[in-house]
Amino acid sequence: MQPPTPVLDWNNCEAPIEAAFAKAGQGNHRKETIVPKYLTIGYGDRAGYDRTPQPIRDAAHQEDAKLRGEGAVIGMAGKPVQVRNHEASGVETAEGPFMSAGLPVAGFALIEATDLKDAIRKVSGVPCAVAHGVVEVWPID
Repeated sequence: MQPPTPVLDWNNCEAPIEAAFAKAGQGNHRKETIVPKYLTIGYGDRAGYDRTPQPIRDAAHQEDAKLRGEGAVIGMAGKPVQVRNHEASGVETAEGPFMSAGLPVAGFALIEATDLKDAIRKVSGVPCAVAHGVVEVWPID
């Protein structure tokens, strides 16, 4: 059974609003903080990884573990499939990436950061960034 929707008296805001939300089991809505999220795309290949000294690779994997510990969702890239359904006329698929780059996509992460500068700082030490690859950082609005 759903809790009743709170009835709010907009003429007497502040405390009554907080009390109504708390009473409805929705907690304190004013303390909710939205942390910006960023999608990162790592590009790299085995040759670049292999020519990176082992201590640097180890430190980079520790950076990945740190991001995971902060709640980041991190994964290796599998084989992509393109999906099209132009004008809802029928689904078409094609194997392989839509875009091509000088390096293959190696992995993705969804991270939280206070701002773009913080996101860049967080990914600057991950494997693709230090092992002769590159990491794109895409703000999610």
